[in-house]
Amino acid sequence: MEHRTLDELRAGLDHIRESPPDGGVIELIVARPSLDERLVVDEATLDPEHGLVGDCWATRGSSSTDDGRANPLKQVNFMNARAIALIAGEKERWPLAGDQFYVDLDLGGENLPPGTRLALGTAVVEITDPWHKGCEKFVARYGADALRFVRSPEGRELNLRGVHSTVVVAGTVRSGDVVRKLAPVPQSPADARSEATA
Repeated sequence: MEHRTLDELRAGLDHIRESPPDGGVIELIVARPSLDERLVVDEATLDPEHGLVGDCWATRGSSSTDDGRANPLKQVNFMNARAIALIAGEKERWPLAGDQFYVDLDLGGENLPPGTRLALGTAVVEITDPWHKGCEKFVARYGADALRFVRSPEGRELNLRGVHSTVVVAGTVRSGDVVRKLAPVPQSPADARSEATA
């Protein structure tokens, strides 16, 4: 597939900005059983220790930690479904981005600052601070202009490359589930579980 140009990508910004600030839908769930392997699933289990069960997050390690172990602040990743549709085109190419959840939700820092908790299915995750900036693999799969797009001022404002999160309450998530912001932020996993099932 021919990669989209920067002008073509910028032309889609207004549509991305119309993403719902709350109550967005999970469009796709992807597990990564091993490096560069993708498995689209209809249902996933989130766990505070393992992240998305069946995903290689816990075993692949991370260059962002001192000891090379998996970074708990980058346990589960979300990407805006409108952004990946614009960048990748066909839905079959979305999983190449390497994120686990593709959601029709405003992931911008103003709407979802670090510390925001999200209920999805019966699980709860918390948005974390590290910037999801994209890498050489992203360029190889979607083109250099795609990386420029997600790293542009608008791209950073809207977190177009996505956001990181950590699991705070275990649960089951299904494609088509609604993602809800939890406010005020629960003070304990028990509070979060109660609010997620309300």
